[in-house]
Amino acid sequence: PMVTGFLHLGGLRTALYNYIFAKKHRGTFILRVEDTDQNRVVPGAAEGIEDMLDWAGIPPDESPGRGGPCGPYVQSLRLELYRGAGAALLASGAAYRCFCTPQRLELLRREALRSQQTPRYDNRCRHLTPAEVAQKLSQGLDCVIRFRLEKGVEPFQDLVYGWSRHEVAEVEGDPVILKGDGFPTYHLANVVDDHHMGITHVLRGTEWLTSTSKHLLLYKALGWEPPQFGHLPLLLNKDGGKLSKRQGDIFLEHFAQDGFLPEALLDIVTNCGSGFSEKQMGRTLEELISQFEIGRITTHSALLDLEMLPEFNRIHLARHIENEELRQGLIRELQGLVEHIYVDQQVDPEVLEKEYVERVLLLRKGHISFLKNLVSNDYSYLWVRPLVSRQQLQMISSEVDEIGKLVLGLMTRQAAALTIEEMNKDLRSLQKQIRETKYSSMMQLLRLALSGQQHGPSVAEMMVTLGPKEVSGRIHRALSS
Repeated sequence: PMVTGFLHLGGLRTALYNYIFAKKHRGTFILRVEDTDQNRVVPGAAEGIEDMLDWAGIPPDESPGRGGPCGPYVQSLRLELYRGAGAALLASGAAYRCFCTPQRLELLRREALRSQQTPRYDNRCRHLTPAEVAQKLSQGLDCVIRFRLEKGVEPFQDLVYGWSRHEVAEVEGDPVILKGDGFPTYHLANVVDDHHMGITHVLRGTEWLTSTSKHLLLYKALGWEPPQFGHLPLLLNKDGGKLSKRQGDIFLEHFAQDGFLPEALLDIVTNCGSGFSEKQMGRTLEELISQFEIGRITTHSALLDLEMLPEFNRIHLARHIENEELRQGLIRELQGLVEHIYVDQQVDPEVLEKEYVERVLLLRKGHISFLKNLVSNDYSYLWVRPLVSRQQLQMISSEVDEIGKLVLGLMTRQAAALTIEEMNKDLRSLQKQIRETKYSSMMQLLRLALSGQQHGPSVAEMMVTLGPKEVSGRIHRALSS
């Protein structure tokens, strides 16, 4: 990737398809940092990208951080290779030195725009004689190296778009391949690196499709065998607009901080895309690899509906909760969240016990989209034991002792995990044994005794989620206070 920024959803999708393709064919997934545009390099971006690929569960096999047999994996450390290729192209006449000043190029650009044409270099220096070149060099004039675009491009078979060819010589001027500072442009650097790293397949964004013919001309001029290219259709908002990088909304860090699971992101970007034998939510990385077929990638844009992401997260969070090993991590994370959010309120150590937290997770599985939902106001009753006096309860009903006894009796019978429906039935029949208190008042009383609040989830849901032990404890405390 080019390190002009951090990893966003578009970059994640490109990395993911490369990862899946490599694993499917028992190949190697390589991360190469393209930092040859020195003005646009963002400090820390390269490390950030590698960290986020690790977080997402699709780590590269070879990379700047991990190393590997084809290093260095950072282009600014490979300048000798590009200079060598530039010299070879100059020697064979496939490239030439260009002495045009930035001012002249700017004038050309303005002139083209004024006459409503696409700006392009007019190939002026292509026609300099060797003597003229020698003279300009002896004067110490700055120069770049440009590649001669020849007409008669051969078609190539793209893994996604099928047969393609772009007659680049007709629409653009000869491209710069080595800049005055000795740094290559993307066109030369990626060709040289793909060759020296033995790259067999390149999956990249469709914005590079029209440049591919130019790259193939470079391979031909250097006498090298090109890799196979597959171009991935654009990733767009569901309304067809570009994903906004403005608020940082589509950067992976943002999703990680918001509590999204990496599995949910991998699932949604492949779900809106194509390349899989079936469409379903909730796929794991293993399923993505086994179902992937590159021939199934379609050429129309992938429309991403980010409003669906919490739903994807709900499904993957449920899977994490079901998994014994992953659940342990969630328990620790939830304990930390509770301590952090309710730091000013007295959280009883018993409420943070592993067994209790685990029960809550298993019971609310499928009902929550994020772990942090469990520390929202609706669920504060789980973590903060209410301070309710018997007097407060008596104001709702004078039959507070009878209600308390009946509920305690119900709790000893109901040691097994109950469903909310069964609990509702039990509460209905329990109320029939009480002479004066209406059902709604009994519920109001229980809600206050259990949560100290007037609103929130249903009383049955609270009782089931708290569990018999915690419900009994809270009712005992309320009756005896």
